[in-house]
Amino acid sequence: MSARLLSRGLARLRLPASPVRPVALSRGRGLQSEHGETQEQQQQEQEQQQQEEEQQQWEAEWLRPAGDYTLAYNPSAYFRPAVGRSGRRGQSEAEDGVPPLGLPPALRQQSNIYSICSSRCLSISNNTLLDLAFGRDGGAQERTAAPPPPQSCPPEVQVDPRAFQRCRPEYRAFTHDLCSRPAAPPPERAALVLQEVAVLRGSMTPADVASFLHALGSVPPPQAPLVRSDSRFSMLLRYGVEALHGFTHAQLLQVLRALVLLDLPPSHSVLELYEAECARRAPELDLHELLLAADLWRCLGRTATRFLERLHECVAGHLGQMGAAELVELVYLLGEGRRCPAPLLGPLEVALVGRVGELQAEEVGAVCLGLFKAQSALSAGAVRSLVDRGLALLPEVSDFALVNVMKLLRFSHLDHLAWLGAMATEIPQRAPHMGAQGLMHVALGCSALHYRDDRVLSAIARRVPEVAAQCRSKDAAKLLWAFGTLGAGPRQAAALYGSLTEVLRRHRAELLRYPQHLLTALLGLAFARQFPHDLLSAALGPDLVRRATASPLELRKDLLTLDGTVALELPGWTGPRLGRALSREVARQLWDFAREDVCRKPEVLEAEAALRSLLGGAEFVRKHMILPHTRSIDLEVRLDPHGRPLPVVSAEAADTEGQRSMDSAWGEGHCGVPLTDELLAQLTSTRRPPPQTPPPRNVMVEAEREGVFSVGVDLTDGLLGCLTNPRHQGAQSGAPQRTATRIAVQVSNRNHYCYRTHILLGLHALKRRQLVLAGYRVVELAHWEWFPLLRRPRAEQLAYLRDKIFHNQPE
Repeated sequence: MSARLLSRGLARLRLPASPVRPVALSRGRGLQSEHGETQEQQQQEQEQQQQEEEQQQWEAEWLRPAGDYTLAYNPSAYFRPAVGRSGRRGQSEAEDGVPPLGLPPALRQQSNIYSICSSRCLSISNNTLLDLAFGRDGGAQERTAAPPPPQSCPPEVQVDPRAFQRCRPEYRAFTHDLCSRPAAPPPERAALVLQEVAVLRGSMTPADVASFLHALGSVPPPQAPLVRSDSRFSMLLRYGVEALHGFTHAQLLQVLRALVLLDLPPSHSVLELYEAECARRAPELDLHELLLAADLWRCLGRTATRFLERLHECVAGHLGQMGAAELVELVYLLGEGRRCPAPLLGPLEVALVGRVGELQAEEVGAVCLGLFKAQSALSAGAVRSLVDRGLALLPEVSDFALVNVMKLLRFSHLDHLAWLGAMATEIPQRAPHMGAQGLMHVALGCSALHYRDDRVLSAIARRVPEVAAQCRSKDAAKLLWAFGTLGAGPRQAAALYGSLTEVLRRHRAELLRYPQHLLTALLGLAFARQFPHDLLSAALGPDLVRRATASPLELRKDLLTLDGTVALELPGWTGPRLGRALSREVARQLWDFAREDVCRKPEVLEAEAALRSLLGGAEFVRKHMILPHTRSIDLEVRLDPHGRPLPVVSAEAADTEGQRSMDSAWGEGHCGVPLTDELLAQLTSTRRPPPQTPPPRNVMVEAEREGVFSVGVDLTDGLLGCLTNPRHQGAQSGAPQRTATRIAVQVSNRNHYCYRTHILLGLHALKRRQLVLAGYRVVELAHWEWFPLLRRPRAEQLAYLRDKIFHNQPE
């Protein structure tokens, strides 16, 4: 095809053409009626019609392809309308400040995105891959008008997860720089390429396809949607699939890079075929080609699971050849794929530890984030060496990299005290410029490590109300959980609690779809004694309970904790509550777990044995869950008004270690003795009339304590006196009666407290508060006191317990 003739034809295509009668198209004139047309306008109209005829004749000669491919000619589809009554113009390049592409009509049209009569007839041979790729509905056509996906960070905080690739020039050999684009070609270049595609069609070679796509990939980003919507581009993609096996490795990577530059949607079905080809060729690619292909798939936004699996297999043999840049890129790709195979993890750790001294500040953050996303647990020594390197480069570490180090510490449960101590200085300086998500991850990392530093919490609490408008529902939920867990009350963070509660209300519809975020937030608020009634009603309502119980996440324990908290701390609550059947089922599951775990810990068994020895027998100590919704056990002890021990379980239950009665602790009465007719008759020395009907079953006299626990009546001295000597009791009714003292003995450990403090974590502080509300005196065997006594003689243990149980009795 003659280049001169093609240029002449394209120049004609760019001439204005319109099927409608021109109405004052020149600027500065008003609308004129048909009768008022001047002779000059009529002459212009005739010239335009003549140009249209010449254009149609040219298209018939050069644009009409052979076979079934027909080009729909619709000049009105690319005629730019004038300003209407509303003063708004149609969607066009000029509205967005985009220069016109100068493409022929087929590229500019909008109404007919893909005007091909028979898509499968395009193939010059029967191609099953083409039929599979283009015969589906999903992803075959792009939705060009779809809004961009929401950003994952607040607008005012720019986060670049690929910033580490600018640390070294070596990255250019195996990564794609999203910030650097090729020089934009002349506007007519894209038109020439697409026209040549329409002319060559089936005679294109793989090199032609790669060259055409490479040329189209260099158009400016605002013009890429115009290229993607052109029917000839779709045709080029089809021939690219036919030529897929004929591409060289360099051409295949060149095509993938062009698709990245053209912003091809990740759901496009042609990408599935390219991924399969990349996976097939993976063993033939060298290290840099493997990493570049994986990076291009990352830029396309496609997971490419099959290719990544082959990458994992192939890259294991290259670990010894990798420098620092290759290692960092590999860890980044593993994180974006959310998986690191176990056989690869060990050699990767060895390679990282060997290169850790060469890492730069942003590379440390990239490695930490990749390991966190891949859920890959390195040894404590390897993690510590990474954090040590980050600490050495701390002045150069960006906020994004700092947050990533906190994520890895959170995942590894590593208490790197030097790093955490440095955060007390860094976070107050950086917080005023950090976004909501970064603040959330810092707070969540501190709470996961049980590390409380008031300087860090205060800095976050001051900043959060300023960025609350940009908080997602899960950001607000995790911030509330973190502050509640670390024991920061309303005095320290009043503005934070108020602003984040409003965020929850604003995202209420979203929270109903993701109940885990709402439950997390409400538990964090409950730790801080904050109870928003409207959100509690939504959380305990039947709709959210149904969603939570059907969720693959284990949310029923959170529901039980929230329900029990409402019952004890909001006695006037009239909102929805959990059903008794669900409460009993979850409580039994919690007890089964505690019986196999916490109940067998040495410190608990030793305390139980020592209390039995001190009080006079196994029936005076009961190991069970007094408040099942707090998910932990206690040793219950009772003393009469004179300070003498009272049995808590029957002798038979004590002989069998009391476990059978513990199974029914929830709902069937966890304390008290069944009051049968025989027992009442014995106590009151009266005769029972002969039964007229079969003897009734044992009935537990139950009373609702704060609306959550069903408990039996306690047979105290006062109750026995009332039953056996009612007259004497009536005479003494004016005097105050002392009742039995209920004691909940707690065997704590260091995981109940903030790190190296005596500040209880949120759930354990809530439990202690609610035990008091339920009428118990809490006696703690603190781990810093009790654990050393485990290695001392029993006499010392008994002396310690005697002081805890019998001293400081309430008068």
